[in-house]
Amino acid sequence: MVGIAASYFAMLMDRAQDLFDLWIRPHRFLPLLLSPLIFAICVWVTRTYAPAARGSGIPQVIAARIHRDTKTRKRLIGMRVALIKIVLVLLAIFAGAAVGREGPTVQIGAAIMLWGAARTGLSGQRGVVLAGAAAGIAAAFNTPLAGIVFAIEEMARAFEQRNSSIVLIAIVLAGAASMSILGSYDYFGYTSAALPLSRCWEAVFFIGIAGGIMGGLFARCLTHGEPFLRNRMKQFGWRQPVLFAAACGLGVALIGLASGGITYGSGYAMGHGLLHGHVDATWWQMPAKLVATILSAISGIPGGIFSPSLSVGASLGATLAPLFPTTPLQGAILLAMAAYFAGVTQAPITAFVIVLEITGNAADAVPLIAAAVIAAGIGRLFCPMSLYHALARGFMAEKPVSTPDPDPASTP
Repeated sequence: MVGIAASYFAMLMDRAQDLFDLWIRPHRFLPLLLSPLIFAICVWVTRTYAPAARGSGIPQVIAARIHRDTKTRKRLIGMRVALIKIVLVLLAIFAGAAVGREGPTVQIGAAIMLWGAARTGLSGQRGVVLAGAAAGIAAAFNTPLAGIVFAIEEMARAFEQRNSSIVLIAIVLAGAASMSILGSYDYFGYTSAALPLSRCWEAVFFIGIAGGIMGGLFARCLTHGEPFLRNRMKQFGWRQPVLFAAACGLGVALIGLASGGITYGSGYAMGHGLLHGHVDATWWQMPAKLVATILSAISGIPGGIFSPSLSVGASLGATLAPLFPTTPLQGAILLAMAAYFAGVTQAPITAFVIVLEITGNAADAVPLIAAAVIAAGIGRLFCPMSLYHALARGFMAEKPVSTPDPDPASTP
């Protein structure tokens, strides 16, 4: 079920992106109206019906694993929350928001597994939630190894041996279901870039530092930027979250308009194009996509940061590549993708495994590991606690919000 849900969610995301592109092609100023309106609608629906559907979804799953109360778990990762999240993420993409589907797929996977455990009487809900999250990553990226590493490094932080079997089984079944629908593919397309350390060590070192700085600053903005902006915008602050979301949507639309539309959406097309030479690299792509992603993330709409982060990393690598003439362009982009992602999440193993698997390039493991480890260390200077665990604290501290009665069938 997780694999099937992830596959059809991916296809629906592509359709929503295509529809948005079709609408704005003859009406390039349409996002100035469309984005603020849909951002506001998404936040209103989220706050009214499913507060736990906002943002990425990974912090909610981390909080659900920590909580031992089944009602709290249901509030954070219930099936009702997952269904609302799917609809609102698709709506956000149709608004041009710089969000991805991978983080939401983690929450959806955990919700499906928890629901299934309740229906079948399976015990050990914390292990089931972990398995669902790992299966979600594996199916979203078609990366089974990344699912395993993500479960150990990011989700659990203290992996219980007794959960290993259920995690592996969930990843295998989710991956098999996903590949039966979407086929076997490399998420970002196969690359054959070679990165011998003897010629590329300078690029590894400096791109690792740059990725750590930018990723750490991004994480800092996500953990501290929203309260800061809300406190500065008094009439658009905590008392007016819908208007605040509309203002963020307007900012995303203006950036998209100024960039010729390249910053709209998850960033997959931008990252893939840079990696394979279909998109020309310019210095403004990285900061433009970075700011659009920050505005989308702090607005309160549902949506993940995996794909946008890989896109920002790709543009960072393309920008820095001319500084390292002995390093191939594709190699610099791969290094920056791993480094930036590690700087954001402080999960270096997950970062380099994802980059290896989504590009089908296993020959560059050592340079990617080195860049990711450097970046994770630098990122920790800007954001001492890992991003997802810092955001999970907010969900741990929240009191349940009164919402319409959920479907009894979704009760764990």
